[in-house]
Formats: sequence, structure tokens, C-alpha cells
Amino acid sequence: MPILEQTPAQLAVWLVARGYPTYRAKQVFEWIFLKRAADFAEMTNLPKGLREELANHFSVFTATTDHQQSGDGTEKLLVKLADGGRIECVLLRDGPRRSICISSQVGCAMGCVFCASGLDGIERNLTRGEVLEQMLRLQKLLPTDERLSHIVMMGMGEPLANLSNVLEALEVARDPAMGLGISPRRITISTVGLPPAIRKLAEANAPYHLAISLHAPNDPLRTRLVPVNKSIRIAPIMEASEYYFEKTGRRLTFEYVLLKDINDTQECARELIRLLRGRVSMLNVIPYNPVPGLPYETPRPEAIHDFRKILVDGGINVMFRQRKGDSIQAACGQLRRLRDRQTISSLDNDSESPDASRVGNLSSNFSGDFAGDFSGDLSNSEQIDAHKDQPDQPSKLVLPQIHESQI
Repeated sequence: MPILEQTPAQLAVWLVARGYPTYRAKQVFEWIFLKRAADFAEMTNLPKGLREELANHFSVFTATTDHQQSGDGTEKLLVKLADGGRIECVLLRDGPRRSICISSQVGCAMGCVFCASGLDGIERNLTRGEVLEQMLRLQKLLPTDERLSHIVMMGMGEPLANLSNVLEALEVARDPAMGLGISPRRITISTVGLPPAIRKLAEANAPYHLAISLHAPNDPLRTRLVPVNKSIRIAPIMEASEYYFEKTGRRLTFEYVLLKDINDTQECARELIRLLRGRVSMLNVIPYNPVPGLPYETPRPEAIHDFRKILVDGGINVMFRQRKGDSIQAACGQLRRLRDRQTISSLDNDSESPDASRVGNLSSNFSGDFAGDFSGDLSNSEQIDAHKDQPDQPSKLVLPQIHESQI
């Protein structure tokens, strides 16, 4: 049984039933989250008998991982879950910051056309423990004198479609005593924009930053890029985002993946100004991370320059991000896609293999990856901010400045 699925209260009940005091639960979770223990045998302040009982009944980690690292310090894990499902998570280094990008589902049901995560739909939600295991495995990549500073729920899947498990995991991540001790102000939840779930998140008084994947300034274009928009529409998303700001006081972020000759036009920039002007928000523009097999490209440099200039001149608080981790397929889903193709190719070329008949199953079970999104583009950014940096308050217009990005 995964111990990460247990709350301290649940583990305390298990301990009492076996004659151990409840405070041992706190010790166990301190070892896992604060001391980075991956095995109960490492928990030397617990009685030997308890360590053995814990090992017989629970496991700290249940998944296996494949690791890659880029020259810029970005590290990525391809995580194979206990049931065979595959997800990805990323560690990004930017100065003193250690940010992690976490998945919430195996696959995705949102159907964004530039995002390979959803090509084959959704397999299932991740459990609270599977979300936490990603955080812990990425934490273990750090030296002991470094700690995680930021969490972004921006990997595979739609976090608000798995809201209960995501919030439970983030509650643990926030806990300074039996968790990772990460401030809510350094935690961001990204969503395609599900108005009822945004309102539910606001009602939960969850003090996290909310990033809405906009990708287009009007409904016809957004429905083309994000088909689920046909039943949502931009106006209800904007209304729900305003409600979230009113309830939490947190400035909204709108994400915009820039696609060559599709949503990078000057008219799109002008429409964004009309949509976002007057809102307490930040627009993050992310030039597309190309993926073999998908017909989308990074915009031309002059198109990016013109797009940015129009937004800044229009008084929009905007940040343009640079890509990181290209050499390790850091955009979510790319490494997963590469591994699946290698596996399928290997099986297909091995006529002697008794598993050759499983090629079709591998293709259907392990395809669908988050190809073009921006989980690999979260730090080391060039930001042009047309306003003073007052995250939760309206800002006066000042001259544009280039400064380091804030997640």
C-alpha cells in the first residue's frame, strides 16, 4: 500500500491498532518529506520492529522512473506508474529557484490540438499519492542543501478535472511540519478554463495562483485550438477568473502558446488588448515548443517582436518566456512519446520476441502526450512588464522594463 495515500490521522490509527503511539506518524512523514527517506530502514529513530511492520505493509514509492538532464540544468523524469501508465514531471533551475512542474492525470480530455497529451484522451486521474510522489522524486534530485521553491501544476492533464486529489496533495506540499513547506504564493495551478471548477477552487479558499491557458483572443480561434471551448466559451472563463480574483485577491495569469501564422498575428495581439485591458492579470506568452509529427511551428522572430510590441504599447502586463530543456524533450509529453516510439520500434523489429503482438497495445496505452505546452518553459525568462510589480493590486503604467520572471 502506498504510504503517500495516507494522511497523518489515518497512519496514526494504523499505528495505534498495533500498539504504537500516534506521534510516530509525524516522525514517519518527517523522514519522507523533510529528510527525503525512500526506505523505512532509513528511519533510525523508529523502533526496528515498527520499521519492519511499515515495510511489510507500506511502500514509500510505487513508480519507476527514467531520468534525463539538460545542459541548462533542467531535469525530467518519465514516471511509469504501478498500473503501467506513464506521466512526466520536470525540475527547472533558475538562479536560487528550484521549480517543479507536476502532472495531474494520465492523458488529458481537453483535446488541445497542439498538445499530444490529449491525442488519445484521458486514461485516469492521478491519486493524491501519485501527485506527491512526483514532488518527492524531483526533490531527491537536489543536493541536500537545496530545497524546492515553487510548484506548478502544469504537466500532463487538467488539474481542475482532478481537483480533490490535487488540492489534497498541495495541502501536504504546503505543510511545514509534515510536508515540503512550500508557500501557497509559490504554487500555481494551470487550467484550460473550467468555470464551475474555478469557482469551486475560489470557494475552497485555496490561496494558490491560477493560470488560465487562453491561447486565443476570440471563441472561433480558441475552439479551433482548444475544442472543449465550444461548450465553455471565453466570456464565462473571464467571469469565473474575476470571481477567483475577488475571492482570493490573487492576480490571474493567462497563458498564451504562440503558434506560427495561427495566433501570432497583429490582429490577435490587438484583440488580446481589448480582452485583458483593465484586468489585474499577467499575460504569459510562450513561443511554441515544436514536436515531430505535429504541424505547428515556432513563430518567426519578427512576428514575436511585433506581437510583443503591440501588447506592451497597449498597456498589457506581459511576459515572454524562453524555452529550457529542449535537449531532453522537456516540454511535457515529448520524452514519453520518444520512449514509446523506441519501445514500439524495438518490438516491431524483433520478430523472435514473444511480446511483438503487444505493439498495438503499447501504442494505445502509452500514447497521448503533452507535446506543445509550456511545462519546460517556466524559468530563465525574458519578461517585459508594462506595469510596476504589484502582483495583487492594479498597477500604474510605466516604461517597459526587462527583468527576471516570476512564476
